[in-house]
Amino acid sequence: MKYSKEFKEEALKLSDEIGLKKAAQQLGIQYYTLSDWRTKRNAAAKAKKYQMTDEELKQRNLELERENAELRKANDILKDALGFFAKDRKK
Repeated sequence: MKYSKEFKEEALKLSDEIGLKKAAQQLGIQYYTLSDWRTKRNAAAKAKKYQMTDEELKQRNLELERENAELRKANDILKDALGFFAKDRKK
């Protein structure tokens, strides 16, 4: 059976309030149907949570490039320090 988007949304709201089993019984639909709708809704919400706008992606990219540059500098400093101390030990 096909259910409208509005019906599904209201059914999910009801299931959030009173639980899946009670909501399914009150609405006269199968428990697993309502459970499947909930699983799909949660997966879609999770996927949407991780989506970024182009501007957010650009900003994040700039942050990562800056961090990468800082880490490269720190790595170079550590390499120089290691070389300095290695020479000092050979004497």
